[in-house]
Amino acid sequence: MRKNLFIWGSSLDENGSGYDLRKNCLEFASTSWGRINRAKPCLNLEKNRLGTSVCKHRALFRFLSFYTRTFSPSRVSEGLISRKLRLRKMENGGQEIPENANEHCPGPQSESAGKSDACDGCPNQEACATAPKGPDPDLVAIVERMAKVKHKMLVLSGKGGVGKSTFSAQLSFALAAMNFQVGLLDIDICGPSIPKMLGLEGQEIHQSNFGWSPVYVESNLGVMSIGFMLPNPDDAVIWRGPRKNGIIKQFLKDVDWGELDFLVVDAPPGTSDEHISIVQFLQATGIDGAIIVTTPQQVSLIDVRKEVSFCKKVGLPVLGVVENMSGLCQPLSEFKFLSVAETGEQKDMTEWVIAQMREKAPDLLQIFAFSEVFDSSAGGGAKMCLEMGVPFLGKVPLDPQLCKAAEEGRSCFEDVKKCPVSAPAIKTIVKKLLSQVEV
Repeated sequence: MRKNLFIWGSSLDENGSGYDLRKNCLEFASTSWGRINRAKPCLNLEKNRLGTSVCKHRALFRFLSFYTRTFSPSRVSEGLISRKLRLRKMENGGQEIPENANEHCPGPQSESAGKSDACDGCPNQEACATAPKGPDPDLVAIVERMAKVKHKMLVLSGKGGVGKSTFSAQLSFALAAMNFQVGLLDIDICGPSIPKMLGLEGQEIHQSNFGWSPVYVESNLGVMSIGFMLPNPDDAVIWRGPRKNGIIKQFLKDVDWGELDFLVVDAPPGTSDEHISIVQFLQATGIDGAIIVTTPQQVSLIDVRKEVSFCKKVGLPVLGVVENMSGLCQPLSEFKFLSVAETGEQKDMTEWVIAQMREKAPDLLQIFAFSEVFDSSAGGGAKMCLEMGVPFLGKVPLDPQLCKAAEEGRSCFEDVKKCPVSAPAIKTIVKKLLSQVEV
């Protein structure tokens, strides 16, 4: 039986199995370094109190940090890099370098890695000098796939729970209704909600000679999500960053989208691994930019500002910001009316109130009521855009009918009467977006 190998972090594969890397590491050390005797002490393992194997020597971390990528994914989990050698990004060129590298490190992928004067005294010098160089070969496959996609847009948000996936789904519905060929890619690996919002729960991915086939809502709207791969929708996806990056790369290079006018990418909240990966993978193929979703209150805007900053740092154009849930708005006749006693006891008065309005003021039944759910006294998304120099695309109210459409997996544009507030607002935003890209 293989033992799980833990190096200050899990090395579990996608099936939850552990890899025993002792043999692979020794073989690689003997063929690439020619120092098998030196490598052996690095591989001493001992049992911790939980019964799992832990490494006793830090040199193995340096070994694995630079050479994990040389093993095939089927043999080695990409999650082996130690937290103590967590990689950071270089702003110049986007390379990954170890945190303990020298100040002017050229990067392990540079031809001068381990050889330049800046590398003198670095603990990673020898590993860098012998590490494989060159671009990721998968990028070529990604470029070939994405060559058939005219426009690529990311939907981002620094804050979770702002309705980003809802907006992504309705944006895709809107573009498809305008007779564009649309693909919706869900890279929210841990919380894939797109299958639910497009009415595709229980669907599975099929493979052809050309790659993975998207799941189609309509003939011109295809969807890809890890949610289609889970045997049980309640299963948690417990993956570290490298494994998430691997599946994102696979989505981009293996999914057969065909000819697309738009590829909408629904990303998880934050500015982490998934965001860095999708930007790096798509930048070489040409990317239109990002749509950033927020809600009006400062608690959300604080994090959304970081998202705008992220886009600027990685050179990703910001197509605009959407302020979602911008006040509760719905017909007065759809409200529920309560009488609240001093004890807090509630009594439903809806029927009586509606009857009074019908009798004494029937015109009120056609009126829409509006209430601010979130505090927007600081200016909301519009003021933030003005301060950060990015476009403001508009506001989408908190519409219970839009929420219901998302729950039922349907477009809010099917019957505008059902979403009389949110559907026109989203359409206006889509028109602004289309004016920014060359359709």
